[in-house]
Amino acid sequence: MSEQVWIAGGELICGIGMDLAACLEAFEKMQPGMGTMQHLQSVHANTFPVVEVKADNATLAAMAGMPAHWSRTALLSMIAAKAAWDSSGLGDISSYRAGLVSANTVGGMDKTEHFMEAFLENAAGGRLREVVHHECGSITELVADALGIRHHVSTISTACSSGANALMYGARMIRSGMLDVVIAGGTDSLTRFTLNGFNTLMILDQQKCRPFDDTRTGLNLGEGAGYVVLVSDRLAAQIKPWCKLSGFANANDAYHQTASSPEGTGNFMAMKGALDMAGLEPGDIGYINLHGTGTQNNDSSEGLAIARLFAPAFPPVSSTKSFTGHTLGASGGIEAVFAAYALHAGLIYPNAQFTTPMKELAFTPETTFSRGQALRHVMSNSFGFGGNCSSLVFSK
Repeated sequence: MSEQVWIAGGELICGIGMDLAACLEAFEKMQPGMGTMQHLQSVHANTFPVVEVKADNATLAAMAGMPAHWSRTALLSMIAAKAAWDSSGLGDISSYRAGLVSANTVGGMDKTEHFMEAFLENAAGGRLREVVHHECGSITELVADALGIRHHVSTISTACSSGANALMYGARMIRSGMLDVVIAGGTDSLTRFTLNGFNTLMILDQQKCRPFDDTRTGLNLGEGAGYVVLVSDRLAAQIKPWCKLSGFANANDAYHQTASSPEGTGNFMAMKGALDMAGLEPGDIGYINLHGTGTQNNDSSEGLAIARLFAPAFPPVSSTKSFTGHTLGASGGIEAVFAAYALHAGLIYPNAQFTTPMKELAFTPETTFSRGQALRHVMSNSFGFGGNCSSLVFSK
């Protein structure tokens, strides 16, 4: 029999808080993190609001205990991954067969974007150290080395579902008996590359994003990192885990490079597959943390897939991206922390900026923060470009 996989703890850093506790306060006080760019340099600074982590690189480097010339992506990753491990109460990581499975989409692009102008001014100025960690895998390797993880290191880059897929891959390694513990999640920093790319696709909102609102016009980009600590049955028996990762699935309808199919076929298949693995019926889910980007296509296709699977009895739903923005490769990790902790603590998060129900849907998102919920099972959705759709189910 394969191992069960448990969530021993988790932590994050994002634009609404430097840790999970601060994020919960932002949810309760209805304080989304969108604002004018302070750290990212862009000609669009006054056009598109973003959700930046409220700290410069020097501050993040001090928090991480790492060199300030590291990519912002790596610094965010180190802060969240180390805090996630500390939250587990498992002690010395070298005592276990440990792995790090970390997702990202931009790698060290934030450093690369500033390299050429500085290099042309001073070719002998030693700036090369700032771009040697450009590719996605280097970010993971830096953090793994700093944490002392030696048994397994992998990087996942599957667009917006990357963080969720990192959890799935880590869980498989535990279930197969290859590892005892895995720190799994994702990280991404804001870059001009991604901002310009999403602007070219014409899916950025010039106001605060409004997921699942009929007036929605696009997403806001964010940044951050979020990780959970996955453990085996044996280790879970020694601590008090948050919950179990009972089901997960990845599906792809191969409809379009950047759009979900209008009817949400891939979304439906991912959610149904995760429920089937967990041995659950749709009515067992007590809350769904939506992918909910605020774009016309995503919210319609995800909503129709939910209607197909859950109607007529819909669980409470909301998109935490209405607070954090879309953190790309980090989003599946950040939202896994939110979803697993929601189940552990009996929470439902609000959907900010919501005013007008979508005409094609028979349900609306929650708009208030609530405690004391008797949740048994929670779902987290992460649906990416290229139709790469993933769903996770967490259970008591």
